[in-house]
Amino acid sequence: MRYLLDTNICIHLIQRHPPELLRRFQEFNYGDLVISVVTLAELRHGVERDPSIKREAERALDDLLAYLPVLPLDNAVAVQYGVLAAAVRDRRRDALDRLIAAHAASLGLTLITNNEADFRDYPGLIVENWV
Repeated sequence: MRYLLDTNICIHLIQRHPPELLRRFQEFNYGDLVISVVTLAELRHGVERDPSIKREAERALDDLLAYLPVLPLDNAVAVQYGVLAAAVRDRRRDALDRLIAAHAASLGLTLITNNEADFRDYPGLIVENWV
């Protein structure tokens, strides 16, 4: 089974906390856990936000990316984004979270997040919290 990791899970992994998440992460083979290019963009934003720790943050992100393939967006993600946006049109949702949800749903991947409420009510999306 393959899983798509949300940005907050990647941050937990970079911070090496909680230990249970790290242990679970180590149980998987390369390619079983992946991230969206949208997550990479969010993580890069975090790296650029504080120049005083940029070098350290880049190193930590590079270390994480050595274990996580980054998946590009495609037309199927765009179609799924439209489906999800229409399903929750009356609720305010973050567009980047919706893109991550659409990416997971378009590939039939389970989304791993610590912010389950952000992904509630999206049809066809399977969400797990490993924290």
